[in-house]
Amino acid sequence: MTGVVGALVEAWDELRIHRLRVLLALIGVAVAVAAITAVTAAVDMLSQAMREQNERDSGRSVTLQVNAWPATAEAASTDTEAIAAQYDLALERYGIEYSSRTLYSPVPVRFPDGTRGVDMQAVDPDLGVINRIVPVQGRWFVDQDVDAFAPMLVVNEAFMQSLGLSDLSTHPTVLIGDTDPVRATIIGVTAQRWTGEMPSAFWLYDQFERWWHVDPQMGQPAPTLAVWVPTDQADALSERLARDVQLAAPGWQVDVYDNRMNGMSGLDGATRWIGLGFGVFALLLGGLGLVNISLVTVRYRIREIGIRRSFGATSARIFFGVMLESVVATLVAGFVGVAIAVAGLKAVPFDRLFGSALQDTPPFPVSAALVGLGAALAV
Repeated sequence: MTGVVGALVEAWDELRIHRLRVLLALIGVAVAVAAITAVTAAVDMLSQAMREQNERDSGRSVTLQVNAWPATAEAASTDTEAIAAQYDLALERYGIEYSSRTLYSPVPVRFPDGTRGVDMQAVDPDLGVINRIVPVQGRWFVDQDVDAFAPMLVVNEAFMQSLGLSDLSTHPTVLIGDTDPVRATIIGVTAQRWTGEMPSAFWLYDQFERWWHVDPQMGQPAPTLAVWVPTDQADALSERLARDVQLAAPGWQVDVYDNRMNGMSGLDGATRWIGLGFGVFALLLGGLGLVNISLVTVRYRIREIGIRRSFGATSARIFFGVMLESVVATLVAGFVGVAIAVAGLKAVPFDRLFGSALQDTPPFPVSAALVGLGAALAV
């Protein structure tokens, strides 16, 4: 133990004496470690951004979609209340925490330039959690909104532009319906998803049933049920949900789909390997400078090494001391590189780069710092 401590102290003294040489050698290592650490952390953030974007379209992992439609002409005339009741029973039976009924329907909306049909989606409040829906203005639905005396809408920016409005400061309302319209209150605005997006809106399923009626022959025959379930229970729940709904609706075709086959795992792995390859390449470039200067330094220290041998120092002790100089130096450079990476990532506006702010921003990964320090020691 005394020998190891002595070698470390000796290595530190050598670094102090030759600090200019060491500083020049370690600049490249520090930059390379900062690069590999930042890339590792950035890949985690990129993966999270891609995951959240995918979940906005298909729901969190794992989301099951229960679809039912009549398989025969006789079944088409069947009331869908039995299916809705079975949905409620299944949610209670299996203890599913997050669920939402979903039904699409065009609804006439009275804009300043005339009445137009708008694609409206009747949902439950939990869809905001399942699909990560966060309005850029206002708010999303809460359970208490179901009992409101007038329907509430969460619309997109194109809907607001059609009303000639830019924000919710005037507490806007709009008439929806044709022969017997009802005035709805706009409580939230979602961001525009793509250029040229048409006006659309969400409203609560219970309010949809109260104030609007859709002919099953003209639209979606029954609502879709979306449920967010644990990954290890997805397969079993898929079979049970399909069986239960099928028993409640004879003559209907019932299918359950999940969002696991979306290629995200392979995409995450690809970006991680690309980022790691970039970081390793940067580290090799940074390490070349240190190796080059170390080799040149050993040539100039031949006389010093000879003197130490004459005083009884063994070859192993000399080799160990020279090696520890590099280890201690690169470890210091590793800490500096990690600090640079942390500061740099905090200054990067990822919400602008990714197009939207991350809801679940991952903390700076400890694995990235460990990779950086481990790479520095390896050099």
